[in-house]
Formats: sequence, C-alpha cells, structure tokens
Amino acid sequence: MSQRPRSGLAAVSSALLAMSRHLEVRDVLKTIVASARELLDAQYAALGVPDDHGGFAQFVVDGVSDDQWKAIGPLPRQHGILAAMLQEAKIERLADVRKDPRFEGWPSAHPDMSDFLGLPIRDGDEVIGALFLANKNCPKPDGSCGFTADDEELLSILAQHAAIALTNARLYERSRELTIAEERSRLAHELHDAVSQKLFSLRLTAQAATALVDRDPSRAKGELHQVAALAAEAADELRAAVVELRPAALDEDGLVATLRTQIQVLDRAHTARVTFAGHGVKALPAAQEEAVLRVAQEALHNALRHSAAEHVDVTLDRRGSAALLRVTDDGTGFDPKAIRRAGRHLGLVSMRDRASGVGGTLTVESAPGKGTVIEMEVPGG
Repeated sequence: MSQRPRSGLAAVSSALLAMSRHLEVRDVLKTIVASARELLDAQYAALGVPDDHGGFAQFVVDGVSDDQWKAIGPLPRQHGILAAMLQEAKIERLADVRKDPRFEGWPSAHPDMSDFLGLPIRDGDEVIGALFLANKNCPKPDGSCGFTADDEELLSILAQHAAIALTNARLYERSRELTIAEERSRLAHELHDAVSQKLFSLRLTAQAATALVDRDPSRAKGELHQVAALAAEAADELRAAVVELRPAALDEDGLVATLRTQIQVLDRAHTARVTFAGHGVKALPAAQEEAVLRVAQEALHNALRHSAAEHVDVTLDRRGSAALLRVTDDGTGFDPKAIRRAGRHLGLVSMRDRASGVGGTLTVESAPGKGTVIEMEVPGG
C-alpha cells in the first residue's frame, strides 16, 4: 500500500467517505460496489447479501447495463465460488474463474468473466455479504491473474469499512422502523382512549333521547343537540389523529427521499421491478407532500397487488410551476368506466379526493392489457 501513488490514497479516502454518507442500505451497497470497481480498475463488480434460504436478499452489480441485468434473469443462488466465499470466509483470487472446479456456469446472457477477486464482508464472526470483481483492465500474461496482492489488500480494507457502513445503515433503518412502530402504537392508544370516550358518551346520550321522545319531547330535543355536539367532537378527534399520522420521514427527509426509500423497500419485497426518479422538485407545503406520498402509496399498492405488473416506474418531476407525480405499470390494466359502474374504485376516489384537497388534479389512463398510468399534479413544485 505504501507504494501506491497519492492519487490512489485520495481515491480510497473518497470511497470511504462516500460509504459513510449514506444511511439507506441499498445506497450503501451501490456505493461499495461502484467504489470497488473504480479503485481496482475492474470491468465488473458485484456484492451479494445472503438470505437464510440459499439465495440472496440483495444483489447489486456495477458494470452491467440494465438491459443486460434484465436478460440475465433471477438473482443467483449461493453456489460455486459465491458459496465458497460465504461458507469458507476466505479471499479468492483466480486467474480464470471458469477453470476453477467449483465453477458451475452462468446464464447465457451473463457477461464473460475470467480473472476474479472476491472476498467475504464480515461483521465479527458473521458473514454479511460477498464482494467480488472480475476482468481487471490490464494486460494479462497467459495463465496469470490481473488482480494483484496489492489489489487484494486494498479490497480487504474496503470490505472492512463496507462492513461498518452496512451495519450502520441496517441499524439506522431498524431504528427508524422502531420509531415509526412506537409512534403508531402511541397514536393508536390515544385514539382509542379519546374517541372511545366520546362514542360511549354519544351512545348514552342517544339512548336517553330515545327514552324521552314520547314523554318529554323538549328534553329529547336537547339530548339530540348534545348528540350532534358529541359527534362533532369525535370527528375533530379523528381529524387531529389523522393529521398527526403524517409520516415522520417526510419531516426528516422530504418527499423525494421518502419516496425513494419506500420504493427501494418495495423493489426488494416484490418480484416486480420498482424504480423511482425525481428531478428538480422543490420542497412542497406539508399538506401537498403528504397528499403526493399517499397517492403514490395507493397507486403502488394497486400496481403490485392487483395488476400482475413486471415493472412499475414512479417519477416526480417539475411541470412549469407545478410538481407532477407519475406512476406507470405494465400490468393487466382495466377499464376505468367499468370499474366505476361496478362500484369498485381501487382507491381512485380516495386519490382524487387527496389531489383536489390540496388544489391538484388526478388523471388515470388504463385499458385492459395496456397497463396503467396515474398522474397527480399539484401546484408549487
């Protein structure tokens, strides 16, 4: 390492700083992979996070185009060299991975790889990932590996810091989940206490009014006025609780970051590919940001649960002085008019109400077999 030029050390420092800046797990994984490929001047890099079922919970690549990645197919299983790195927890440096006896081939669309450098990412005694690179960009004498002992040492250092960054990101996400769960529990408790008391009083007052209708209409009328007042108070309690349910992430991170994080989670949780892109949208008033988020969530729920879509794309862009949310899927689609006639709305009424409630508009384009596009436009983007 001491023989490396200063520019190389600066690049290492830059990579480590980049890893420490990200808090979301997927962003950390992407940064690790991109940094490793750039630092070691490799054509391909990948990082797999194993699950408990012989596959990978997450698998991030760099150097492979989106089209190539789609053509390759499902995520790899834990076999061959990948399994060796995870199970034996040792570095693998090979002149030609295809000639290793543990090599079990790859899909037809997979890029051709020869020299290979891989190692496990460890958190204490636990292997939490496998990082590997292929095809060093340098001349290679016959039978030799382009990756050197110095490359191995550098990748080991990077993997140690990657373990710290990945562990911190996981702790951050877990902490946020716990905070959200605790907040929901608190609000549920408060909502139960406040509204239950109002409804109990409402019930007793209504019973009293019923008993007085025949023998004392004047008093019954007074009790009915009290029923109306209690109902209004209960409605106020509910509205206050709903306002307080504004996602904490909106206040902390803003709309774009919140959407990106939630869509990354959906992308991992569903077989459909779910993507997000946001460009040039300024911070919106709180009510508008929440409305946009809720409409996006409802549209994503419909696409992932009901449409059998393979791809769902979400974008948030500026349109003049407005912000435009677009949720597009390639699913089965539907006839919006037939849905309305059948009394099934797929949340469309709720989405339109949310849009109009903040001065925006909602449009739905769909047809059987043609997928669905939902657009929401709100002023002030």
